[in-house]
Amino acid sequence: MILEHAILCVRPGQSDDFERAMAKARPLIARQPGFQLIEVRPSSDDGECYLLLVRWDRIESHRERFRQSDDYQQWRALLHSFYDPMPEVNYFGPCIFHD
Repeated sequence: MILEHAILCVRPGQSDDFERAMAKARPLIARQPGFQLIEVRPSSDDGECYLLLVRWDRIESHRERFRQSDDYQQWRALLHSFYDPMPEVNYFGPCIFHD
């Protein structure tokens, strides 16, 4: 299991539109082979930043499948104009412990 992580900083005043666009984009990622879960959480401190967590079966499911798909092009068209700056994506391996 791989956990994709990104901090999404949205342009000022566009949070509501971003959340609506994310709701439209969710099915695009959810139907990808290897997709397991997506969470988008607003920051408690900054209403224009969000935490994106996506769980994949393998890193290749994101990098080589989703990112090279037509669905990703639609994802980009829906969401990427909101970001300032563009988010840095990081990947984390299996959990070593969980409470």
